Amino acid sequence: MVARFVERFQGRIFGLCYQMLGHRQDAEDATQETMARALRHLARWDEERPILPWLLTIAANRCRTARGTQARRISTVSMDSVNEPCAVAESDMGHMWEEIHQALGKLKQQERTAFLMFHQEGMSYQEMSERVGRPVGTLKTWVHRARREIVADLRRRGALGEARDAMLRS
Repeated sequence: MVARFVERFQGRIFGLCYQMLGHRQDAEDATQETMARALRHLARWDEERPILPWLLTIAANRCRTARGTQARRISTVSMDSVNEPCAVAESDMGHMWEEIHQALGKLKQQERTAFLMFHQEGMSYQEMSERVGRPVGTLKTWVHRARREIVADLRRRGALGEARDAMLRS
């Protein structure tokens, strides 16, 4: 039973942890901690509610704790690539994802979760609503706020050039 439980949810939990922490080993550690904590407290879970949002909440909390205890890994962008008017180079995309991960870490938990469910998991607003028990309009608001805050954070840190800014708006 435990093996099936872990097998069923480990991939999604790891995906969230990797999105939030940006480093594979940190994500693996947070995933393992999440699974252990969930299994330890499984008796407290309300069977009337879907289990995945509960697990993702535990994972997000583990990631926030991990971020709070580790030194910040701040990426820098060369001024040439920031001001370059051409499209974002493929090699630059990895760096952009690191910048986005850092911005994601500053969001409120509900907005980050909604953003990741929509963009990473590809869920519709209706599916999200059913999973977390919130109205579709609320989830649309959270995703919109998350996008707005991510772009604002990237601009504040100078991580967006004109090409990147246009890419994120599209």
